[in-house]
Amino acid sequence: MNEVLKQLSARKSVRLFTDKEISAKEKAAILHAATQAPTAGNQQLYTILDITDDALKEKLAVSCDDQPFIAKAKMVLIFCADCQKWYDAYLDAACDARKPGVGDLLLAVSDATIAAQNAVTAAESLGIGSCYIGDIMENCELHREMLHLPEYVFPAAMLVFGYPTEQQIARKKPERAVMQHIVHENGYRRMDGAELRQMLAPKPLEKDYTEWLHAFCDRKYNSDFAREMTRSVAEYLKSFA
Repeated sequence: MNEVLKQLSARKSVRLFTDKEISAKEKAAILHAATQAPTAGNQQLYTILDITDDALKEKLAVSCDDQPFIAKAKMVLIFCADCQKWYDAYLDAACDARKPGVGDLLLAVSDATIAAQNAVTAAESLGIGSCYIGDIMENCELHREMLHLPEYVFPAAMLVFGYPTEQQIARKKPERAVMQHIVHENGYRRMDGAELRQMLAPKPLEKDYTEWLHAFCDRKYNSDFAREMTRSVAEYLKSFA
């Protein structure tokens, strides 16, 4: 197995960082890798916000579900799905351009997250850990105001980076589902209860499967966070109606 495949397989989220700084050269390399990601029509439908202000990092740590490690990260990047800049270019050139729609937004979100994963992969190759912060989509109104995002720009992904502590390096990566449940050939294959139990079997650990799944449903799927994220994103989508 080559080094890239090894790193992709070994990579895990890191939430505790050492005091070692990420050098300007390393940061530039990570950002360059992000901008070289695959993109729809070579449009690069994203803008990367490099959060260097400590006060803003503190605010994000609070607004993103009170997670202090965000403020302690050595690098914080927010990948915005950006339908604004091309629309502005069309208007500037007096094109007969329609307003951006939901399809444009989804394409931009795809571009943004692909760029984000390129940054993750580049950081991993340098020994720098990372963690996605999904909470950036929660409190969408607050974050759009906090980050001065115009109408057609959406905070699609947030990443924090830093050198992992020894404890984080030693921590076991959560087991992923085996490929037979994830890869379906030629079309979607809806799984029955028995196969779903098989797919999720590694996750409950010592707990009863049903007990674990009920607890997970309440903690994740039915959580206040998930409901608020759905509400705020749905509210934002009205801009694209």
